[in-house]
Amino acid sequence: MITYPYHKDGRFFLMAGPCVVEDENSPLHIAEILVKMTSRLGIPFIFKASYRKANRSRLDSFTGIGDEKALNVLAKVKETFGVPVVTDIHSVDEAAMAAEVADILQIPAFLCRQTDLLVAAAKTGKVVNIKKGQFLSGESMGFAVDKVRLSGNNQVMLTERGSMFGYQDLVVDFRNIPIMQGFGVPVVLDVTHSLQQPNQASGVTGGKPEMIGMMAKAGVAIGVDGIFMETHPDPAHALSDGANMLPLDKAESLLEELIRIRG
Repeated sequence: MITYPYHKDGRFFLMAGPCVVEDENSPLHIAEILVKMTSRLGIPFIFKASYRKANRSRLDSFTGIGDEKALNVLAKVKETFGVPVVTDIHSVDEAAMAAEVADILQIPAFLCRQTDLLVAAAKTGKVVNIKKGQFLSGESMGFAVDKVRLSGNNQVMLTERGSMFGYQDLVVDFRNIPIMQGFGVPVVLDVTHSLQQPNQASGVTGGKPEMIGMMAKAGVAIGVDGIFMETHPDPAHALSDGANMLPLDKAESLLEELIRIRG
């Protein structure tokens, strides 16, 4: 199994999978396809899926199939394919529970300043991936890194996922990539959430998935350590964030392009 920091020899690593565990079978199907393509291409791979979604606009939005059931699905992905798993946590009491399965605990962007959450994640001893708040500069994320390190855990990474541009759009300031790498941590570019269009009148987040390839290629060209993307066999029918997902059947050709760019 690959180990932190998940990249070597100048290669980028990939964190990919569905937004959320939708059922007991589809994550295994998606993982199998991603494992085969990343193995063929020599890309270090981490399977991504949230076991629960806490940040939803509407009360009737899908949030998950139940914590225990979803974590068991992620455990089965690990056992079946031998790959690391990353999942989000939203509160202090989730940290130890998720750490029983996950290799990486991900701190959502809107919670990146929550000291108690960062400390709880750090104390599990797992890798902590902190998404940069849409409201913060790259420089500000140094304080989040310090909270994890000063809690006794040096396994930390940061993820760029765009900054708010008005009420309903995001833009990526690529200067944040080298700035955050300056803290001595791997930096990931989230190429799908960076293309979200939040706060739509319908209460369902929009997006610009046709630009995922462009975003990923730009990130690899400037030297990101990892690419994060959500992918699904049928984004139009995904239960969460379908508007900014990459169709699974387009993932391999994009990864081949990224490898050519990185050289």
